[in-house]
Formats: sequence, structure tokens, C-alpha cells
Amino acid sequence: MSELPVIFVAGHQGMVGSSIVRALKRAGNELILTRTHSELDLTNQRDVDAFFATNKIDQVYLAAAKVGGIHANNVLPAQFIYQNLMIQANVIHAAHTNGVDRLLALGSSCIYPRDAIQPISEGALLSGKLEATNEPYAIAKIAGIKLCESYNRQYGRDYRSLMPTNLYGPGDNYHPEYSHVIPALLRRFHEAKVTGQPVVSIWGTGQPRREFLFVDDLAAACMHVMSLDRKAIEEHTEPQLSHINVGFGSDISIAELAMVIARVTEFAGEITFDPSRPDGTPQKLMDSSRLRSLGWQPTVDLEAGLRRTYSDFLSRQ
Repeated sequence: MSELPVIFVAGHQGMVGSSIVRALKRAGNELILTRTHSELDLTNQRDVDAFFATNKIDQVYLAAAKVGGIHANNVLPAQFIYQNLMIQANVIHAAHTNGVDRLLALGSSCIYPRDAIQPISEGALLSGKLEATNEPYAIAKIAGIKLCESYNRQYGRDYRSLMPTNLYGPGDNYHPEYSHVIPALLRRFHEAKVTGQPVVSIWGTGQPRREFLFVDDLAAACMHVMSLDRKAIEEHTEPQLSHINVGFGSDISIAELAMVIARVTEFAGEITFDPSRPDGTPQKLMDSSRLRSLGWQPTVDLEAGLRRTYSDFLSRQ
């Protein structure tokens, strides 16, 4: 019987990290290390180095990040680029200097150019200008990819990156201003229903299209990619590319999404749109064919996932 690996999940209290922890435990992994922000500040290089030096870690899932929607990215650009750069640099470098050979870093579909050809393949990276509303965050995540690639190339490490599409699910941030589109709309439609508001107004034209992936599907993808032999991955992608896309495979307009969320929350009023507010990228649909060819596919459709997410939201009220 082989010895179980010691696995550090960075960002275990967030939506993605908590889902990864649940998936690891379901698979029988018992040696899971976690630290809250108060216990370990991942932006502090000295503290991160000391943590890795005093713990025998075999694998790292790097899910810790400063995240948010269009509004948060617009008003907090310095926090988004600084915190994400520091978290990635500290964790990846400390993993390397302390002999951790297997690491998975989580990125975002916003790393790709605003006008990338749809669906977006991994090769589109750095082929055009980024969407201005989240450029600082995107640049930080691109740096994370290049850190993984560089440690692989120079030191022979096995550091991988997954670039998920827009995520949602239990444990999301439901803040009315600083959250992503699904949790923000779930809250707004719910509050409109319980307070009897006749209209919900949504930022933008409603025309942009987005792809959404349930977070437990992402967690399954993370474990699947970590379990693969490096040669298997290199057979389906260019060796110098450490990142792999993970998406649902189809997208939906924001207007269509609003109608589904209204149905899930049982809001019966009117939905309007405010074109004076930014739309963001016109479309973001990921080409996840490489990951599917490696044996993974999503299992949770949008409405089912939204109902599970709404239940999670209600349980927190």
C-alpha cells in the first residue's frame, strides 16, 4: 500500500479551494494541509517560506487568489495585481525550493485577448490586447502561468495550470458589488422577490455571452489533471504550455442567464438592462478539447448548478 501524499490546498476557504478539499476527501485523501489567512499570509514571502520549510508537502493546489467581478476589478486594480502576483510568486517559489515536484495553479479565462477567436484555445495566450476592465488581474494570472512554465523548463518541475471559465457554486462570494455575475444576480433577484421590487436592472446590454462551469466540475478536473502522467499531457498539448483550459463547452447571453436566474429564484417581475454600464468582453467561450481528450468532461448543467448555488445562498441568510 502506497503512502498517501501530503497535499497543501492554498485558499481552502474560497469557493474553488473548498470544493477541491471536498473532492480530495471523497477520494480518500486524508493528509490535507490548510491554513486560513490569519494563520498564513500568502503575500508574505518569509511566512510562506517558513511554512513550506516546516511541512513535508508532496503536492500543492494553488486556489488562493484575489477575485471579483467587473466593478471590483475597476475600483481595486492595485489589490488585484499585487496580491495575485505575490501569492503565486511566493507559493510557487517556496514549493520549488522545498522540493515539491507536483503543483497545480488555478488561473482564469481572462488571461486571453479581448478579441480572441472563439472558442479560445490555449495557443491564444499573448496574441492580442486584454480586456481593459480586468487587465491587472489577467496580467497577474499570466505571470502565474509563466512561473510554472519557467520552473518546469529550468528545474524540471511538474507544475501545471488550469484556466477555468467563469465559475459558480456553493461557497461563492455573494457581495452585491464585488462578486461575479451569477452570485450577484442571485442576490439581487432574491432580494427583489422578498422585498416586492417590480424591476431588476442589470449592468450592460445583456448581449455579451459567457460560459459557466459548476465549481465541483472544476474540482474534478483539477484532481484529474494532477493524476495524469506528464507524458499523457504532453501528447495533447505543446510541452512548453503548462496551462490547460477547462470549460463547460457552451455559452449563454447575460440576458438569457438573467431569465434562468429569475426562474430559479422565482422572481416574477421585469428585467431591464442599463447600456451605460460596461459590458466587458463580448464573448468568452473556452476550447476545452484538450482536457476532454485527456478524459474529463463536466457533469452539472447550468440550471441544476444554479439551483444548488441558490440553496447555498439561502443557507447563508
